[in-house]
Amino acid sequence: MEKSLIDIEFENITENLKVIRERVSKAALASGRGEDEVKLMAVTKTIDPARINYAISQGVDLIGENRVQEFQSKIDELDMTACKAHLIGHLQSNKAKKIVGEVDVIQSVDTVSIAKEIAKHALNRGISQKVLLEVNIGCEWSKFGFDISEVPERAAEISEINGVKVKGLMCVAPICEDEKKLLNIFENMHKLYIDICNKKIDNIDMEFLSMGMSGDYETAILGGANLVRVGSAIFGPRIYSDKH
Repeated sequence: MEKSLIDIEFENITENLKVIRERVSKAALASGRGEDEVKLMAVTKTIDPARINYAISQGVDLIGENRVQEFQSKIDELDMTACKAHLIGHLQSNKAKKIVGEVDVIQSVDTVSIAKEIAKHALNRGISQKVLLEVNIGCEWSKFGFDISEVPERAAEISEINGVKVKGLMCVAPICEDEKKLLNIFENMHKLYIDICNKKIDNIDMEFLSMGMSGDYETAILGGANLVRVGSAIFGPRIYSDKH
């Protein structure tokens, strides 16, 4: 019997996850850590619920969505019993109300004002929303995030906002062909992460250093990442529609 397209896609997801987990494990060991010390996130931007649920059935226990509206359109169809979700894309203040309390972590806090907006809605729901601070590690004008020099000060400022809990840092590294230069970028993020850890600021619990995507997750792990965000390497090239 000829296999259906969805069966072939499911097989590809299984194989891709196997390869990625092996590479994550190898990179973690090379960085002096155990394979269980690096978390794999499946990035589900443009991916339909059937393929997301299949990945979850294959042991994926963390997904990342870029857009609030897309997450809302899928969530009722997802089996999230043993899986958590993070928002990893830029969050506009007018969308904060819709996502606060719906995801475990908002990874993309890039201003003090958005932290305050998140906190306002979290307090209205009687919760404290976990967040990561996004760092513009490559100082790129086209990217969101705090400048690396201001992160400690902004982290301390946000830690005093009732309704949010700082759980770490996130970055999107610049595209870089030079492996050594890219590794240095990730290592600079790790130094910043450790620096803030060592300050022992109240209401900051540095659990996550989220960096590395499909093209550079192994280098990110070598540079100190403990959470990598992998999408196309799991699900294949993204297919964009008018909605995405």
